[in-house]
Amino acid sequence: MTARHLLLLAGDGIGAETMAQVERVLTVLRNAGLDTTWDSAPLGGASLDLHGTPLTAETLARAKQADAVLLGAVGGPKWENLDFALRPEQALLTLRKELGLFANLRPAICFPALAESSSLRSELISGLDLLIVRELTGGVYFGEPRGIETLASGERRGVNTQTYTTSEILRVAEIAFTLAAERSGKLVSVEKSNVMESGVLWREEVTALHQKNWQTLSLSHMYADNCAMQLVRAPKQFDVILTDNLFGDLLSDVAAMLTGSLGMLPSASLGDRRPDGLRPALYEPVHGSAPDIAGKSLANPCASLLSLAMALRWSFARPDLAEALESAVEETLAQGFRTPDLMTTTRESNNHLRQASTTEMTDKILDNLG
Repeated sequence: MTARHLLLLAGDGIGAETMAQVERVLTVLRNAGLDTTWDSAPLGGASLDLHGTPLTAETLARAKQADAVLLGAVGGPKWENLDFALRPEQALLTLRKELGLFANLRPAICFPALAESSSLRSELISGLDLLIVRELTGGVYFGEPRGIETLASGERRGVNTQTYTTSEILRVAEIAFTLAAERSGKLVSVEKSNVMESGVLWREEVTALHQKNWQTLSLSHMYADNCAMQLVRAPKQFDVILTDNLFGDLLSDVAAMLTGSLGMLPSASLGDRRPDGLRPALYEPVHGSAPDIAGKSLANPCASLLSLAMALRWSFARPDLAEALESAVEETLAQGFRTPDLMTTTRESNNHLRQASTTEMTDKILDNLG
């Protein structure tokens, strides 16, 4: 097997700090036998300031050539009043579209040491391990027509179109069923078929695929509003949740906060298999650029490191290293080390916890990685 290549796109805000920790871990893993190379490029606001565009043609070409892309975060108040086409977030949307990344995987895992950090009672959250599979390149974020127009009456109207095709639904549903089969065999498909025709199509196509290829699995359907309620009522009833772009965006953030902090949540975005058998993939932490703490070594590196673990599993065929890195994060938390975001969310006495900077947290994770 030839060495696989990873493109690092730190982006904006705390992205630069957390990506620096990723590079530290990659260096240790390479010394331990990981056959991979990596390089970096600016993205989002950082690219806008340097090149006048949030995503250059060169960076996009390098992303397409890489075996995987690891992203930090994009955006910040410096660029929030720009036209949509120039905003840093447009770089992420373009990357997803150009790489064909139609399936977003967002695990929500509550590490035992963080059970008291959730806003829910620990007995509701302890042992949580669910996965949201979100369709990523269709739906209301990409549908046409869209825009803001002025009506004859002088009123202004904003328009976004929710649209899905059979093929868009089936390809992400196939991934969700595959993942469910590797886990508990239980899949919940989420939409709003009671009020939306796109939801009716979604339910019909997922049901047909279940009947055709996956009858041994358990499939149930749930309306998106009920799913949001159930996530905060009894989250451990779920294993794999399949949903569309808009509802997946909302529900995954709800699920993320169940675990105590956005700083703990990784994600993966996958496309169709290439001739070499690999899927184009982009890995990124769920947290944003957090400009208020950028440059202060307060950022939690765990989400970025756990995103690297997902890359090791999905793109580099090294589940052993993925498990080792995840275990090192879990052990560090069990030893009481916390970045500030975890210190402020816990309901426990902080007497036995030790606050750590971004670098110090990674130091301890590397110690436990051995």
